[in-house]
Amino acid sequence: MTTVNATYAKQNFGTCIADAIKHPVVIEKSGRPSVVMISYEEYQRLNELEDAMWLQRAQASAAGGYLSTEESDDFMQKRLASVSSE
Repeated sequence: MTTVNATYAKQNFGTCIADAIKHPVVIEKSGRPSVVMISYEEYQRLNELEDAMWLQRAQASAAGGYLSTEESDDFMQKRLASVSSE
């Protein structure tokens, strides 16, 4: 991983892009990490991992007895009907 300051990144944007294709590039502003440049492929990989994580959590929740989408909709419709009739 490479770390550069914001001024360098601005003046050498093409170089930072070329580096980011190979490995993440941390860009610091005022001496503190501010953003990270990554390749599009790495971005896609991270999104796929996140999607897989959320799918796993949803499946675990469903297995743990949480309401299905239909059950949730039915519950909310009944609740809304009871509130509006009060």
